[in-house]
Amino acid sequence: MTFANKCNEIFDEVVKLYHATDDVDAVFINPFEEGTVEASLASKNWIDAVQWHLEDIIRDENIDPVVALALKRRIDRSNQDRTDLVEEIDAYFRQQYAAVEVLPDATINTESPAWAIDRLSILSLKIWHMREQTERTDADAAHIAKCQAKLDVLLEQRDDLTTAINQLLEDIAEGRKFMKVYMQMKMYNDPETNPVLYGKK
Repeated sequence: MTFANKCNEIFDEVVKLYHATDDVDAVFINPFEEGTVEASLASKNWIDAVQWHLEDIIRDENIDPVVALALKRRIDRSNQDRTDLVEEIDAYFRQQYAAVEVLPDATINTESPAWAIDRLSILSLKIWHMREQTERTDADAAHIAKCQAKLDVLLEQRDDLTTAINQLLEDIAEGRKFMKVYMQMKMYNDPETNPVLYGKK
């Protein structure tokens, strides 16, 4: 099985696992061995699933502002965790392809493999929730048809992205492309670079 196809399999499994409780505070028990890339992929998708539902909750127009602020800060922490895992997965690829001899005319991609896989993870959630909309019994036929059309597009998008990621990894393995890992260097969580935070010192 190609790497991106394996990602889809893992992501679908984790999305299903999340929805067994549909609880943003549920404890995630990773089904994969600690230290493996599969475990990192599963953790990444769990973070995405929880954050998806936190984003739903915070959009409640009647939410208590104190609760909303706590949720916003939780989402910020989640974004940092998500970024850290993407960089961890890219480090895995760097190690995997460290011995590849890069061809003289090799080119760099617009994004690293793990950031493309990040989009694949989000797509698994979009597909799950759009499919849910097509199965609603309290919605009219027009809503169901509109959501089915969107689901068809999402499924096609996942097929295309899966193919593109597999091609990218093959190109890197053959030296036709090379990768660099640029850390995101997010500044808003860093007390040394966010002026609101370091201004308090």
